[in-house]
Amino acid sequence: MTTTQIQNVHVPLGARAYDIRIGPGLLARAGAEMAPFLNRPRVAVVTDENVARHHLRALGRGLEAAGIAWSSLVLPAGEATKSWAQLQRSVEWLLAERVERRDMVIAFGGGVIGDLAGFAAAVVRRGVRFVQIPTTLLAQVDSSVGGKTGINSPMGKNLIGAFHQPSLVLADTDVLNTLAPRDFLAGYGEVVKYGLLGDADFFAWLEAHGPALAAGDADARIRAIRRSCEMKAGIVARDETEAGERALLNLGHTFGHALEAATGYSDRLLHGEGVAIGCVLAFALSARLGLAAQEHAGRIAAHLEAMGMKRRLADIPGPLPDAEGLLELMAQDKKVVDGRLRFVLARDIGKAFVAEDVPEEAVLAVLREALAERG
Repeated sequence: MTTTQIQNVHVPLGARAYDIRIGPGLLARAGAEMAPFLNRPRVAVVTDENVARHHLRALGRGLEAAGIAWSSLVLPAGEATKSWAQLQRSVEWLLAERVERRDMVIAFGGGVIGDLAGFAAAVVRRGVRFVQIPTTLLAQVDSSVGGKTGINSPMGKNLIGAFHQPSLVLADTDVLNTLAPRDFLAGYGEVVKYGLLGDADFFAWLEAHGPALAAGDADARIRAIRRSCEMKAGIVARDETEAGERALLNLGHTFGHALEAATGYSDRLLHGEGVAIGCVLAFALSARLGLAAQEHAGRIAAHLEAMGMKRRLADIPGPLPDAEGLLELMAQDKKVVDGRLRFVLARDIGKAFVAEDVPEEAVLAVLREALAERG
């Protein structure tokens, strides 16, 4: 495979099936890629200030090359944008732009914009089609695929939303070159997750090629994004609304979301960093319960350390709640079923499963041990 080839991953959801296009130069091709989906040659773009500064003009040129008119709403960057206020702003802007049910909204940004704009598209006129153009590694491998959209609540992350599948995903790997190293590596936390939950060979490949991927190896990036998308597409096709298997995609997230809440959804901890630390904790919990070997958590932590990533609670700056406080934050997670926390645990690297009967004391013991490392 060369970096000049556009890769394609199909998400087979019947009438809602769509393709994920992966490779360089897709912003320049955006108009040609989208034209078959348009009933009239106009689109509405929702983006944020950072993406607009780096890439909006390039996207505009790509649309104009195919004769597509466009308008844009530029929102503040950051997790705080996933709010009622910015949802209302987005919805009212789309209505003011006279977006019709057969028109197309473009969610152009990272996970925050993808989730927010997708949710706005889901509720405007009871559902308008949209295209995901993810601009971060995290969004390209995870949040842009699968149709989960939503906003945050003071009670927790992503508690308000809808399933609304995109019509197309365009993952332009060139845009990753403008990411800050920390933001790129945060997205890599989600890439690692895919290997840990269902593909031990992929995790081993990441151990070998992760440093080159982070350093800019375009072929390695495309391969990692494609494999991640293939795994997510397969799971979503089998379990679109998270009735069962799709919950595996939450490996590391129950811990990670609690840590994000504990740090106020701030720059102290990025989402992908929380997921990475959460994966180590999930494997530590699996070992404590006698399900997996203790060395797995160490192997994962060693790889994250080799990549220059956060891997333990001691790597999070500032204060954290005690173990009981973190457990209380987990209890607000949307993965609670009948009042019981669901954890994604593992028997081995690449062999994850969903458990609903995890003893609280085991969770508290893992958290106390991890907190003790902070000194």
